[in-house]
Amino acid sequence: MFPDRREFLQRVTVGGLALGTLPSMLEASTLSSSPPPRGDRSLRRQPQTSPTDVSWTRRLTGKHKAVFDSPDIESGYGVLRAGVVATQYAEVFKLAPADFSAVIVLRHTGISLAMTQAYWNEYQVGAAKQVTHPITEKPTDRNPALLTEADGVPPMFASFALDKAIARGVIVLACALAFGDVIDLIAKTDKRKSEDAEAKARRMLIPGVIMQPSGVFATTLAQESGCVYVRAT
Repeated sequence: MFPDRREFLQRVTVGGLALGTLPSMLEASTLSSSPPPRGDRSLRRQPQTSPTDVSWTRRLTGKHKAVFDSPDIESGYGVLRAGVVATQYAEVFKLAPADFSAVIVLRHTGISLAMTQAYWNEYQVGAAKQVTHPITEKPTDRNPALLTEADGVPPMFASFALDKAIARGVIVLACALAFGDVIDLIAKTDKRKSEDAEAKARRMLIPGVIMQPSGVFATTLAQESGCVYVRAT
């Protein structure tokens, strides 16, 4: 049984939602409500050596553009909010889907949302991160950004799931620095060498997610490309 629709919409659209611009590179890197994992270790990582794909900026062709900064898991609300806001723009301004360009940036602990359910199962992310279901608010072992109607999510919100959003053309970017924590977890749990752990981590990344040097880089470039900044979690 779904909770009151208005109550759920309020949770999705209001909680954690803030509009504005990134004050500075340093301040943006610490926007999350909790300290970076293991102090500032993620900021000291070596930058990624593979070429960075920034071709996504050419896909920002909508009249309205927004980047949804999601540094926390928070029941997947950051991903849902991107879908809700796009829908509200379409309803209010009678827009076609192509008129709203959305970018979702998954960084800090929000990087877990970029990973497949197989990763969540194998490394028990739900329990480790104390993840809750966006509807019931009860503990869940499911990646909340990938929930379907079968997981107890209303049809409209199930359509906002990350894989479905990517299929619709929503741009989803991942922070390479935070992704290092995923690699570290796999290396430690599986007792793998770093390069083997990285290869496995990349295989467990949701198809279509685009890796960027950092989440701050991604949000900054999105703004330079015309997006309004939205702190989504």
